[in-house]
Amino acid sequence: MIKINEIIVVEGKYDSAAVKRCIDTIVLETGGFRIFKDPDLMNTIRILSEKRGLVILTDSDRAGFLIRNKILSFVDAKYVKNAYIPDIPGVERRKREPSKDGLLGVEGMTDTIIIDALKQAGVFTENNAEKKRINKSLFYETGLYGREDSSKKRLELKKLLGLPEYLSTNKLFEILCNI
Repeated sequence: MIKINEIIVVEGKYDSAAVKRCIDTIVLETGGFRIFKDPDLMNTIRILSEKRGLVILTDSDRAGFLIRNKILSFVDAKYVKNAYIPDIPGVERRKREPSKDGLLGVEGMTDTIIIDALKQAGVFTENNAEKKRINKSLFYETGLYGREDSSKKRLELKKLLGLPEYLSTNKLFEILCNI
């Protein structure tokens, strides 16, 4: 089991159990969309993020991105690392039908995939300026931004890296800076 200092926020109890199988840290659950109407939970997440840092690890579906963006609306970005699981079609063992988007959530990921997502978020590395060799002009030069087929190229890169389709261009850039 790997011990980290940051707090990890996930959507539900099954996601929490999956993370706790391989990571030793505080894992908070948003209760799905409960985060939108629970000021105490929002305050707890905000306070803990300022003390220890925060890793957001939500599902790669639309709901997961809505929850992620809600957290980012009340937590200062300087305390946050975003971890993303890949788009893997399937149904979790405890469910009869797939999610609306047909993708596995955090609870359906293996320990290795969860750890890899945390690595891509920069959880296990020191965040230093020397490491950031990638810049936005390189995105343009390689055709990942500002070109007619840029969105197609970014989608191919996300698939290659095992990142979710809904990931924004800026978040993709942030991840590439941490690899």
